[in-house]
Amino acid sequence: MNLIKRKQHENYRELIWILAKTDFKLRYQGSVLGYLWALLKPLLMFAVLNFVFSSIFNPRGTGNEYYSLQLLVGIILFNFFSEGTAAGMGSLLSKAQLVTKIYVPRWTIILAATLNSALIFLMNLLVIVVFFTYKQFLPSFWSIGLFILFSLLTYLLILAFALFTAPWYVKFRDLSMIWEVLTTILFYGTPIFYSLNMMPDYIQRVLLFNPMAFIIHFVKEALIVNRFPEYWQTGVFTLAVLTVFAFSIFAYQKSIVKVAEDL
Repeated sequence: MNLIKRKQHENYRELIWILAKTDFKLRYQGSVLGYLWALLKPLLMFAVLNFVFSSIFNPRGTGNEYYSLQLLVGIILFNFFSEGTAAGMGSLLSKAQLVTKIYVPRWTIILAATLNSALIFLMNLLVIVVFFTYKQFLPSFWSIGLFILFSLLTYLLILAFALFTAPWYVKFRDLSMIWEVLTTILFYGTPIFYSLNMMPDYIQRVLLFNPMAFIIHFVKEALIVNRFPEYWQTGVFTLAVLTVFAFSIFAYQKSIVKVAEDL
């Protein structure tokens, strides 16, 4: 029995990896620049925002010479979240033929879609390394560790969102429009091109209820100025993310039963 389960798990891992690679290839198939778009999209956004806001939020002589690094890190982390949630939500609908014609565990399709976004995020990490190298800035060991931890928590948030919404999106297509609007609101409610410390204390507390604001604010602080959240803040936030993820699994099991019929 254990051998059968082990073989089954190996088959699932192989299926997930094949689906993720296929999604990644199809995404850029037919485009002239191909995989370079995975790097160009955040870079173009970074170039525009850096040009517009560097003179406003980081005027010469006021101090933050590493504003561009903070901006780049914030953009890449938020793009990971926004693209991963969108891809995860639409994963079952985009693979409708696979869902209805043959049996595969539905969660493997959702997981593969989010892993595709994770692959793009890993490619974008190369951009961060290049920029930090160009600026001759080396973050501390602990700040890199916090970045890795919060990147993993971002992925758990993406996967939790995907597990919760993918079965419902099959039936309610308006969810993509609603999420597009909410993502825009979250973008401006996240300290990507501005510093959270600019805000009054009561606004800071409100904004930090946005999980991406919490992640991006403290990642920027850790990488650039070596300032970390309190241990209890990190612990409470991690526990909250794990709780949301556990709830998403429960919700997925309840809503996935009739997804083939809804398709």
